[in-house]
Amino acid sequence: MTRDPFSRREQQRAAERKSFFDSLCNVSRRVFLQRAGQAAGIAMAASAFPPHSFQLVEFVTGGSPEAEPQVAFRFAYISDSHLFAKGMTHRFAKAALKAVDDINALDPQPDFVLYGGDLAQLGQREELQLGKQILSGVKAPLKMMVGEHDWFFDMGETWQDFFGKPTYSFDHKGTHFITLMSVNEKDFWTERKMTPMQRMQTVAGLDNGTQSRFEVGDAQRQWLAEDLKKVPKTTPVVVFSHSPLYKYYRNWNFWTDDAEQVQRLLFPYNSVTVIHGHTHQVLTNRIQNISFHGMLATAWPWPYAPEGLPKLTVQMDRVDPFDQFDGCGDGTLGCRKDGQLNMNYNLWSRNPMKVTYEEVASGKPAAPGPSY
Repeated sequence: MTRDPFSRREQQRAAERKSFFDSLCNVSRRVFLQRAGQAAGIAMAASAFPPHSFQLVEFVTGGSPEAEPQVAFRFAYISDSHLFAKGMTHRFAKAALKAVDDINALDPQPDFVLYGGDLAQLGQREELQLGKQILSGVKAPLKMMVGEHDWFFDMGETWQDFFGKPTYSFDHKGTHFITLMSVNEKDFWTERKMTPMQRMQTVAGLDNGTQSRFEVGDAQRQWLAEDLKKVPKTTPVVVFSHSPLYKYYRNWNFWTDDAEQVQRLLFPYNSVTVIHGHTHQVLTNRIQNISFHGMLATAWPWPYAPEGLPKLTVQMDRVDPFDQFDGCGDGTLGCRKDGQLNMNYNLWSRNPMKVTYEEVASGKPAAPGPSY
């Protein structure tokens, strides 16, 4: 007899999930935290793999734990909040607050937190101010990266006023980190006599033929080459980039026009990982020595593109349109003692997903786990 895949128990779990997440739409932050605690209790009773506020996963893969390089340090990320200037009760603001609370609940705390870009939706000062206020609650040191939604209203003037230069590097516990402004575009607005808002709305509309494709650009590639000159080839390198730094799907600008030129600068290094935002989905790629991981968004998940999806990607299931948090989340990355990174996706309505370095290096995608 074939088991019914949608059993009464599974129906009950689905109903509990929907009821809980529906109830979060109009609550204060204080009540939100109370409900999150209630949900953890419901989830533990329902399943060994509960939906959760945050579940930290340690990465020790393959062989015996004693033989594997352990995690040397951990950093966390929040990305793509797309905030409107509508205050803390707007659902995008609540989702960003949830991510801050999730990461603040980690014990031990991550060494730092990366914000992956697109803090604002239309680059308005009020939107960026709201984002700055929300992120001020992060306990760990905060590293900022810019996205196209933050930049093209005033060409980054407000973002830089709040957060500093968009291109920089730093060293942390033997790893060299580089943050790039990878969403430059060729000037399509001057000839068309666009207003700042018209320019911003054009860039925000990914599926159009007016704007150019993203690029790192000549000046930043030169800066990157100079920055890398001081880095030994054996030092692990991690690059933070809002755009993927490879060519995924051009029509949606999931694409970096000068990606190959940037990659050539990184090929000589033994260990290189690129962490990117923008695509709002679990995404994994590898080109020669470079591993690429996409970050989840807190605002909404994008569907997977109709072509160009990297073969290593284990796709998320289709999201539930009645659950505003489904397919969204935040996450952590474990930097191992050998310099390689393991990725942990904290999907708010589902089980965590993890992508280990061994899976990426093998060239074979991992088997997908349960959705929730």
